[in-house]
Amino acid sequence: MILVTGGAGFIGANFVLDWLEQAGESVINLDKLTYAGNPDNLASLKDDTRHIFVHGDIGDTDLVEKLLGEHRPRAVVNFAAESHVDRSIHGPEDFIQTNVVGTFHLLQAVRDYCSGLAHPERSAFRFLHVSTDEVYGSLGAKDAAFRETNRYEPNSPYSASKAASDHLVRAYHHTYGLPVLTTNCSNNYGPFHFPEKLIPLMIVNALAGKPLPVYGDGRQIRDWLYVKDHCSAIRTVLAKGRVGEVYNIGGWNEKANIDIVHTVCALLDELSPRSDGKPYREQINFVADRPGHDRRYAIDAGKIEHELGWKPAETFETGIRKTVRWYLENRDWVSNVQSGAYRQWMEKNYVGLAG
Repeated sequence: MILVTGGAGFIGANFVLDWLEQAGESVINLDKLTYAGNPDNLASLKDDTRHIFVHGDIGDTDLVEKLLGEHRPRAVVNFAAESHVDRSIHGPEDFIQTNVVGTFHLLQAVRDYCSGLAHPERSAFRFLHVSTDEVYGSLGAKDAAFRETNRYEPNSPYSASKAASDHLVRAYHHTYGLPVLTTNCSNNYGPFHFPEKLIPLMIVNALAGKPLPVYGDGRQIRDWLYVKDHCSAIRTVLAKGRVGEVYNIGGWNEKANIDIVHTVCALLDELSPRSDGKPYREQINFVADRPGHDRRYAIDAGKIEHELGWKPAETFETGIRKTVRWYLENRDWVSNVQSGAYRQWMEKNYVGLAG
């Protein structure tokens, strides 16, 4: 059995579903169910006895200690995080509380649990911390992609809070001997992605006939990783990663934001054309850039490939087609997550464009 934190969010839910399909091992799923934690993501597991869902906070030490003591997991996989840059700009305190203070409390509880295990179980136990490439800062157009040896230069409250959590995980390994693994991933996309993020936002707004808001000139570059590839990478690191090591996980897909938007529009033109026959790209609307917007991220995923034999199965072309199809086939899921709070956030970030 493993304990997954944040397992009702976008990446966490995909991981839980993938884990139960691929590994079959039971999961205790601890999630606070904030705006992005959605029980609907796990609806297919309603009658699956291998999945134990617990509504709670990683910062609740008593609860975490109780779960660890009762279920005796062999590993903890920590997805729990506030994870959206725009939200961190408008409300950084939540990011400090969850990503820094919450991770600290989680590490304390796991450290106590691990120290009480008998030797065989203690030597096999792992704490895997899921982080982001944004901790490394921004790259110039000709800079080499981020490697695990890059220094940390976070530029937003979100990335700073994740950098702090990464440092705490490292410190608990070096100070207390906690057997940790850290992964830093590039931009994920795929099923169950909350529709404030670029790709689902473009799909949802396009289908609703709303403007497609693109920050600045749209030439910000990201490396894109299909979420199911990310899940397989985490399984690989958990199984074979060297304790104390960091592994960058990327899709080898550097794309400018505007090119992503054009690709989504072209797929929608093919799979769900507008009733007036016009192309969706006519809905693109450039808006003022967000403060401190990093220009380029890129992941060098060579270490995980060379050491552990992992590489992504999807190209961007295959992954984005699967993603668009999923949103076309799951419009009820989209409607259910677009609450009043979501609409208020849209209006705050893209003034006049929320509709």
